[in-house]
Amino acid sequence: QVAGGKVKKPGKRGRKPAKIDLKAKLERSRQSARECRARKKLRYQYLEELVSSRERAICALREELEMYKQWCMAMDQGKIPSEIKALLTGEEQGRAQQNSAKLAKTGKTDANSSTP
Repeated sequence: QVAGGKVKKPGKRGRKPAKIDLKAKLERSRQSARECRARKKLRYQYLEELVSSRERAICALREELEMYKQWCMAMDQGKIPSEIKALLTGEEQGRAQQNSAKLAKTGKTDANSSTP
């Protein structure tokens, strides 16, 4: 057969398959399977750790939610939980410390500041 000035031989196109040692091919296949199983095992370990950390986070958030529910129920009954009082006083102290730190940075004192 002649096509485009070249003589074509009948048969398969592409590379000729080299004589592959079947034992070597089988060993490569086994090694590949071992590596695949190892990767799969690592992937599952990672996912299990991820799930367990998320479950711990969920438990912590549920506990926090329950605490807030109890605080709300106490406030509905006219009682202010001691934790909320502590939080409020802590915030007030934190604000006072922030204000004093800001004044110290700018070099102003309460006597020097010109607040209307």
